[in-house]
Amino acid sequence: MRISEMPFYNTPYHRLKKKGVGALSEAELLAIVIGSGSKGENAIDRANRLLKKYNLNKLGGCSLTELKQEVGEAKAMRILSLFELNKRHNKLIKGGFTEKTIENAQDVFNIFVDELKDKKKEHFYVLYLDTKNRIIERPLLISRGTLNASLVHPREIFKEAVCRSANALILVHNHPSGDFSPSPEDIRITEKLVEAGELLGISVLDHVIVGDKWWSWKEGE
Repeated sequence: MRISEMPFYNTPYHRLKKKGVGALSEAELLAIVIGSGSKGENAIDRANRLLKKYNLNKLGGCSLTELKQEVGEAKAMRILSLFELNKRHNKLIKGGFTEKTIENAQDVFNIFVDELKDKKKEHFYVLYLDTKNRIIERPLLISRGTLNASLVHPREIFKEAVCRSANALILVHNHPSGDFSPSPEDIRITEKLVEAGELLGISVLDHVIVGDKWWSWKEGE
């Protein structure tokens, strides 16, 4: 049955108007984003199928290619755009990036968790800070892929620090597995960059690993 053939009072659109967006199920909300179904599968059925296969927490981490195979390119773009808007909204609610003061590893985790929680590869970022530990500008993405010393070179990291007149920096990367424990390579890279920073007079304040929770080089958790 198409949504247009359903009793009007049962359609997601009518329920949203009468009861508000909070009254809709996840499938109904996703159906509105999708907009239409196909022969033999209405938008709600399609939304339920997607949610059953990926779960809501994994759907936003799908690639365009993956979703295109499920719902077609245009609908896949709508879904990915929805999740990207949500990420950006969360960043704004949490204070955005620039001029935000970093006081501890929890602050770093709050900034990055929405960005990194669905990534299927490791992403290594650097936060550049001024003398009051305020973020100077958006974090710089240094590398994608399994973290190793060849991907994270002090020259690139500290060149950007000098260009931004940064007083200090914080290293951040994710573990797609959700396990936020540091690997031996994570420790080696951190020690290498801390030493380089000492030579240049630019402090490496912390290295935060984002997973299901977080690990901090400075706080030892």
